[in-house]
Amino acid sequence: KVLVKPEKVMVPGVNLYKKHVKGVGDVKGGIYDIPRPLGFGKIALICPKCKKITRVGFKFVGTEKVRICRKCNKEIDTK
Repeated sequence: KVLVKPEKVMVPGVNLYKKHVKGVGDVKGGIYDIPRPLGFGKIALICPKCKKITRVGFKFVGTEKVRICRKCNKEIDTK
């Protein structure tokens, strides 16, 4: 999940914090894992072709601008 305005990203299973909750009435207390968002700068792209962490480059194919992997120079799909 991408949070555009604060420039943060929610990644499942990553950046989990422990929250201690006190039991009240029927609600049972305990220690729960709460996901917290990460900043955009801490997220890296993994190339689907070479399976390495990479930065994104751009090149023009005809009149279309295409994202490429900086390590293997293969095209990266946008979706």
